Amino acid sequence: MRIDVYLSFNGQCAEAFAFYQSVLGGELMTFPFSAAPDMPVDPALKDWVMHATLNTGEGIIQGADCPPEYGPSNPSGFCVSIQPHTVEETQRIWDGLTKEAKAVNMPIAPTFWSPLFGMFIDKYGQPWMINTVADEAFVAANTPQ
Repeated sequence: MRIDVYLSFNGQCAEAFAFYQSVLGGELMTFPFSAAPDMPVDPALKDWVMHATLNTGEGIIQGADCPPEYGPSNPSGFCVSIQPHTVEETQRIWDGLTKEAKAVNMPIAPTFWSPLFGMFIDKYGQPWMINTVADEAFVAANTPQ
């Protein structure tokens, strides 16, 4: 079974997913509310995204703009977690996604479990963590005794 993350936005989904694609790469598909057949759409929301998918080949991020009647779009209690395979890839993704970040909760730095780990809230209000994949030898060599 695969588990994916689904992000909610307040009118910025298309912009956010274009930004994520510019940093992460992958194939982006968006479906605006106005393209839904037989569904009345508030003219103010016609360009909002009903569904977006960014497929990076190793994972999928999905999302949509959340009209007010469907509840809040303020994320809490989770982070989008990315697991790059190299320190260089981790740093590149960090540098890209933290541009104009609302907050850096934990600056990117080595930890005992990973060569690089960091946490932030992106410019769209979405919480992220990035963690370079470490092998068992790295963890064993860096775990406090």
